Amino acid sequence: MWKLIARSVKKIFGFRGGDGVPRNTQPLSNVDAAWLSLDEPTNMMMITGVMTFKKPLNKDHLLAVLEHRWLKFDRFRQRLVQPKTPAKKPYWETGPNFNLASHFHHTALPSPGDKDALQQMVSDLMSSPLDFSKPLWQFHLVEKYGEGSAIIARIHHSIADGLALIYVLLSLTDMTPDAPWPEPDLTEELHEPGGLFGGGLGSMFKQGRSAAATAGSWAGIAIRGGWSTIRDPDKVFNLAQSGADSSYAIGRLLLRTDDPPTPFKGPLGPMKRGAWSRPLSLRDVKRIKNASSTTVNGVLVTAMTGALRRYMLDKGETPLEFRASVPVNMRTPEEMGKLGNKFGLVFLSLPLGITDPLDRLAEVHIRMEELKSSTESGIMLAALNIVGLPARQVQDLVINTLACKTTTVLTNVPGPPIPLFLAGREIEDLMFWVPQAGRLGMGISILSYAGKVYVGVATDTKLVPEPDKIIECFYEELDLLMATLQLDSAAKTSSVPKKSPVQTDDLTKIHGISPEAADLLNRKGILNFNQLGTSDLQTLRAILENGGPSFSSLDPGNWPAQARYLSNMQ
Repeated sequence: MWKLIARSVKKIFGFRGGDGVPRNTQPLSNVDAAWLSLDEPTNMMMITGVMTFKKPLNKDHLLAVLEHRWLKFDRFRQRLVQPKTPAKKPYWETGPNFNLASHFHHTALPSPGDKDALQQMVSDLMSSPLDFSKPLWQFHLVEKYGEGSAIIARIHHSIADGLALIYVLLSLTDMTPDAPWPEPDLTEELHEPGGLFGGGLGSMFKQGRSAAATAGSWAGIAIRGGWSTIRDPDKVFNLAQSGADSSYAIGRLLLRTDDPPTPFKGPLGPMKRGAWSRPLSLRDVKRIKNASSTTVNGVLVTAMTGALRRYMLDKGETPLEFRASVPVNMRTPEEMGKLGNKFGLVFLSLPLGITDPLDRLAEVHIRMEELKSSTESGIMLAALNIVGLPARQVQDLVINTLACKTTTVLTNVPGPPIPLFLAGREIEDLMFWVPQAGRLGMGISILSYAGKVYVGVATDTKLVPEPDKIIECFYEELDLLMATLQLDSAAKTSSVPKKSPVQTDDLTKIHGISPEAADLLNRKGILNFNQLGTSDLQTLRAILENGGPSFSSLDPGNWPAQARYLSNMQ
């Protein structure tokens, strides 16, 4: 009788059987719900990203991009609902009166409209909560940033992890500035399973053999490119499914000693501050990497470790070794188009106590290589995702572990190696920060984009009021590595550069270039990807027009972008 009554109540009030969630809604996974439960006034679980542009953005063009690309993901029309019954899971439901204008804010920087003013605006938004009565995201179009514009995006971590959201943001972009405005019938690929890439990126990956061979699938490259990537996610999942293995791994984590007290740890306040570096030459970082037989990521982490050491010495503190919590991607290439949180954590001990920069670099390299090959990678959230602990237990484990045993969050995301365009304007600079789960007071972000590297630091102002000083120390440490390896003097050993033979590349790897068209370009002096990538469209169209009727119908619109991609991948 009671079962019959219960079924009738659920039917009348629109609840699905078994989970107490209304129809036409989606319950949060355990890990997504955990990120929701970790949200606190002094430690908001919000991912913040910023893009800058040298030229002003067209507001209507940007709104069209959001309407037809961003909102193709149903999650961005859905709000979170917290059931009144504590035992029930929160769930997503489509907002009854969704309005894009409620999530799009148009503002301008105060004078002088420089980087400091933009960092202050980013910091203010980092310190402000999202409106939980609406879908948990916002875009801010910021005018008067120099002579151009900026975009600040805020998205709650319960929607997806940082890597997935970076890809979603990049799915808004195009490969050329003259790409047509997005329309519904041009962006249907976003509904395909795993089809996260829209715009120019989406079209490039859908161009067949040539583009696949050319790009090597940037999603796959991005997964493999960062050192914080599990080499065999399935193996980790299989281990996590074993109660003994996961219990042993988590037990080892809990038995680790606590991090020492430093200026970066302590009770948090409500105000946060974000700072980011000027664009750094990826080529220079690679020179350090090659001279030291290490890795790009090892060089950057070493420079940041040295920066934190300098900061502590400037504060009169003894540099003590502490751990960085590193999010580890656990998606396979086939899963890169999905939202949600699918990552684990590894813990990297930063050797702040080592004085010599090359000795520090060697030690960082050893520790990072050990983490890459460790079968325990991602033991925390990866194991919990499989084991299926309730959100409250996940919350307790994360807070109790991260608050005591780590001091900072360190993220590393390899971005696209070519310039991208949003709403017809080239993205000049790019940076993002993930939240510091576990009541940590500092987050460090490393991001590469278009041959440049950016480093960002977000801090609790109660602990570190001026993260810009850490960025300045980072510059000094990178210069010190260059000087110690004598790279500057090595670059100046010969005042007369030796003339090297011109490199030739197979231009038919570019989608749209036939062997005959490649031969025509070669005859006009365009022999490699770099030369094609720096050619303007007017010159290319003139070459094709003068080449005869068999070439005049070809459209070279995205040839330079594809060529720049290939040149950077070499």
